[in-house]
Amino acid sequence: MENKETKVEEVSVNIDGAAASAQPETSPEPAPHPTVTGGDTVQTADCGTQVDSLIAEVKELNDKYLRIAAELENTRRRAALDTESAARRRAMNIASYFLPVMDAADAALSHTPDDEGIKSMARAIEAAFTQIGIVKIDSVGQALNPQFHNAIQVIDADAPANTIIEEMQAGYMFGDAVLRTAMVVVAK
Repeated sequence: MENKETKVEEVSVNIDGAAASAQPETSPEPAPHPTVTGGDTVQTADCGTQVDSLIAEVKELNDKYLRIAAELENTRRRAALDTESAARRRAMNIASYFLPVMDAADAALSHTPDDEGIKSMARAIEAAFTQIGIVKIDSVGQALNPQFHNAIQVIDADAPANTIIEEMQAGYMFGDAVLRTAMVVVAK
């Protein structure tokens, strides 16, 4: 067999700055951060500060993550609201193009109230309006409300003041928004 020579490095352990001897020393309490020196040096006192530093960094990153997640959720909500608002504006714009058709049907009915073809057309338009959420504003007999009514004439009548006595052009609402105010005649 060959003789191999092995060299062992000397390792010493310092506890509270005192060198450890071959005989065990009794200490009243163990040292909180022993330091081991040798080939690889590990200092547990530095580990404690590193752990504290890493914990603080984890907390900071977690806080950043939560803020970014909240910001993303807010952005999603705003995008959904913007999309809904744009769709509503488009629908209101398109619906406003059909109001003259309903006005024409109403005018035709006022001239020839017994024509079944005109009645049928007016009912079909009203049904289509109802399906998409367009509702006629009630006017005659109501108190004047500038949000829903546009008074184009004020006359003496046997009705309470500011009461609508005649509707010249119907007003319409789309959901809770006014598409067009009603043109009305109001009692003085």
